[in-house]
Amino acid sequence: MSTMSQKNGEAKRSARERMQEERAARQAREKRLRKLGVIGAAVVVLVVAVVVGILVMSSNSSSYTASQAPAGTTGGNNLVVPVGAVNAPSTLTIYEDPRCPACGEFEKAFHTTVNQLLGAGKVQIHYHVVSFIDRHDQGNGSKNAANALGCAQNVGRFHPYHDVLYANQPDETVDAWADRSKLITLAKQVPGLDTPAFESCVDHNSYGPWVTAVETDFDKSGFTSTPTILLNGTSAYPSYNGTGLTPQTLVTMVDAANKGKPLGTLTPAGASALASPTAAGSTG
Repeated sequence: MSTMSQKNGEAKRSARERMQEERAARQAREKRLRKLGVIGAAVVVLVVAVVVGILVMSSNSSSYTASQAPAGTTGGNNLVVPVGAVNAPSTLTIYEDPRCPACGEFEKAFHTTVNQLLGAGKVQIHYHVVSFIDRHDQGNGSKNAANALGCAQNVGRFHPYHDVLYANQPDETVDAWADRSKLITLAKQVPGLDTPAFESCVDHNSYGPWVTAVETDFDKSGFTSTPTILLNGTSAYPSYNGTGLTPQTLVTMVDAANKGKPLGTLTPAGASALASPTAAGSTG
């Protein structure tokens, strides 16, 4: 009996131990599955985040299309504002920021000369209206003014409005053009520009994507300051092939570059677009 009882006790312990082992194995298996589930959920969240990030980046980079540019713009993605005869023998490329004081100094010094070169069909200007000073000095004046210039370009009034803005340029540290009403008020100096359509264009930042695209293009250009000026692709400011740029040397350089070439012919619309108010004395 004693032996039988001992055998029964051992069998019971063995069964209990097996049950404990099976329960421990089941719990371990369930724990592994829960852990895998947590890892899987984290991976899904990470994948979704990456996909969303890619979609956002893609959306930002493609938020501008050339069809959103002001009428009459040219170049890759319509980022350039051309002024002057299309068939002019020389090209001045000018990168300017509306808040840039050095750009204002250039415009004051060269305004008359540049307009004479344009009127004579000697050059066509390719303006790149950049807006990086908002980044450095804080504010919105550069972008607002660039958008207003786009609005003016859209109705063939870029050049006179450009002259008015630079003649009334505020100090770089004063973000006066953050107030769009000031840009609208300055448009009253340009015949034909003071319209509800222009006002709406300025107020609604209609060419904001274009302004951003022009600035992005400038950031990628390798140029780091404004004004950046090129004569037929060669840096011309502050000097051109070792000669300092003045209004007179600019004329000499352009004439030398144009030697033997026919002058450009302005269309009536092109000539009208050059009509500029007497901006030098404006104070508005």
